[in-house]
Amino acid sequence: MSAIAAVDVALWDIKGKALHTPVYNLLGGKSREGVLVYGHANGKDTDAALEDVARHIGLGFKAVRVQSGVPGLSATYGISKGPRRYEPAERGLPSEYEWSSELYLRHVPTLFARVREAFGEELHLLHDCHHRLTPIEAGRLGRELEPFHLFWMEDPAAAELQEGFKVIREHTTTPIAVGEVFNSIWDAHDLMRNQWIDYLRMTLVHGGGFTALKKVADFAALYHVRTGFHGATDLSPVTMAAALHFDTAIHNFGIQELMPHTDETNAVFPHRYSFKEGFMYPGDGPGLGVDLDEKLAAKYEYQRAYLPINRKLDGTLTDW
Repeated sequence: MSAIAAVDVALWDIKGKALHTPVYNLLGGKSREGVLVYGHANGKDTDAALEDVARHIGLGFKAVRVQSGVPGLSATYGISKGPRRYEPAERGLPSEYEWSSELYLRHVPTLFARVREAFGEELHLLHDCHHRLTPIEAGRLGRELEPFHLFWMEDPAAAELQEGFKVIREHTTTPIAVGEVFNSIWDAHDLMRNQWIDYLRMTLVHGGGFTALKKVADFAALYHVRTGFHGATDLSPVTMAAALHFDTAIHNFGIQELMPHTDETNAVFPHRYSFKEGFMYPGDGPGLGVDLDEKLAAKYEYQRAYLPINRKLDGTLTDW
């Protein structure tokens, strides 16, 4: 599906350039002026996470995903190593993280109580469980997070068992987002038609491109499901630009993830999109508004990187 997406996105870009118009015009024109995005705030503990939330607010973000280290665990998902931006893939062999659902479930509600106390109700707050809970555990967490009015709880459980989200939905009104690993509408068919989720995270590059995702978004709209596209740094500026054109055009857009690329990556892919006061704008250049500096790209050799693996405290291999 990613190969199909690459061809599909390229064809829309070529057509836009041939007609001297942005891709969002080919999709029917603007539904909105700006695209609400969220950034990633994290820290080794709650105090550090609060500092990072404040930093994101200072940058202009109106929506922030918040993750923090869990007391009793040496390392966990979503936490930067040092002052660098969060990036889970690492050079060399995969590192190992510890996991305990019990410690995590005890900690997360206290984290968001502190965030709301510090920053009030206006800031949109998001959180990623990263597929690690059972449905009933996710239902419990969602219920305990209800007083803090999260924008969404992401990937609360592995979604191969779509019916598991019925259990989560029956136990909480916290909105649910899922799908960054989906590559077909069938991965989300029951989730959407049964209204077990609120946001679909499947990306253009995983789901077949503009042509396929337009059909998915139209289907989702029938069931009050909005989009919330994955936006990790391993998705290039081409994919970010494509997402922003799509986000600008469709009616049932929800929010867009933003993990900023490095300066080197941005130099290789000069682009028209921009960020201002919590929103991104695709720009009005023809096509996607992204170019590729092939000579500059040739200076950067491919370096293999691996995602970590995850073990419970007793050593059992579990979902990362």
